[in-house]
Amino acid sequence: MNILDKIIEQKKQEVAEAKKKVALTQLKDAALFDRKNFSLKESVKSGSGIISEFKRQSPSKGVINDKADVLEVVKSYQKFGASGISILTDSEFFGGKLEDILKVRSEISIPVLRKDFMIDEYQFYEAKANGADVILLIALCLSPNQVQEFTQLSHELGLEVLLEIHTEEELKHFNKNIDLVGINNRNLKDFKVDLQHSVNLKNLLPKEILAVAESGIYSIEDFKFLKEKGFDGFLMGEYFMRNENPGVAFEEFIKDVRN
Repeated sequence: MNILDKIIEQKKQEVAEAKKKVALTQLKDAALFDRKNFSLKESVKSGSGIISEFKRQSPSKGVINDKADVLEVVKSYQKFGASGISILTDSEFFGGKLEDILKVRSEISIPVLRKDFMIDEYQFYEAKANGADVILLIALCLSPNQVQEFTQLSHELGLEVLLEIHTEEELKHFNKNIDLVGINNRNLKDFKVDLQHSVNLKNLLPKEILAVAESGIYSIEDFKFLKEKGFDGFLMGEYFMRNENPGVAFEEFIKDVRN
């Protein structure tokens, strides 16, 4: 069993437990459930394109930064020009929690992506109730039919969809209602990074779709390479989070980009 399979098995258990603790009706009654969401699609088009991530740890890297305060970090990300915020909400493998989104929602005015392994309708109601604007659908974890159904549900809830793919085979998960397509530079099965592979895959997407480069962007050179190859958005977390002060790291990176 590879790490992704382990994550999915754990996620099924977590969702089952969450359903016992908080009923769907309670989620629908949450204060944030009826809020009008921010659009990541529009924010990426009009801004820096950088979706800055708050991530404490990962299966491949271990602990990255378990001292940083989520509110302090994401406010800095917004201040210095992030187009959106990505927050890991998986607890077991990434050290995240859904409450991180709730904690920052009223303090920032840019879109928040719930980055998690979405396998059950219940999680989409959770995302909406806790203030997320966008959800991640990972093609490797889902069938094309599930992606279509989850996309429809997301839009009914006012959430945008970022579909993550890594292989040409996963292009079949794409449908015309997807808002953005993320191409993961890192293979989720062996965690190897290949930027050129992502560029090749991007060139197979419809020209009008917004393409987001995800993971494995470790330098300004990586960013510029992907920008020159036509990527619209850039989901970056570890590059900033491994710094003692992620907000400062992001500020310095933005200055380099603009120069």
